[in-house]
Amino acid sequence: MSVVFKRIRYVDLNAKQKENYNYQKASAVLADYGYVTLRLSDDWQGADFIAQHIDGRTFIRVQLKSRPAFAKKYIGKDLYIAFFDGASWYLYPHDRVLDQLLDTSQVAQTLSWAERGGYSWRSAPDVLRRLLESYKLSS
Repeated sequence: MSVVFKRIRYVDLNAKQKENYNYQKASAVLADYGYVTLRLSDDWQGADFIAQHIDGRTFIRVQLKSRPAFAKKYIGKDLYIAFFDGASWYLYPHDRVLDQLLDTSQVAQTLSWAERGGYSWRSAPDVLRRLLESYKLSS
């Protein structure tokens, strides 16, 4: 049997396929930083996967997103958020960056944050890019 490899278009994938695709891409980038990943089937404590460093001591719980996002339901869960923006992956500690964002922006005053408990952007605005610069992963 002959296998034909044809590149797919991300925009043609359904939501579950996009999540699987993003998990594989994030895992590949994290491998360059000494992490192996374990996919979770049920959003355990808010995490989509666990990343374990080769040092054997560092474990991080990661929520995979298609865009930069924050949610009240993630506060206090020691989660990292991973997302792809343009040409770069970001992996940031949710609560730490959220505290900085709430101090430097109007997010806390938005209807989305106040009533629905979350806030996201299609693409990171400049104020958020500055906060996330140290969490940018090169691929």
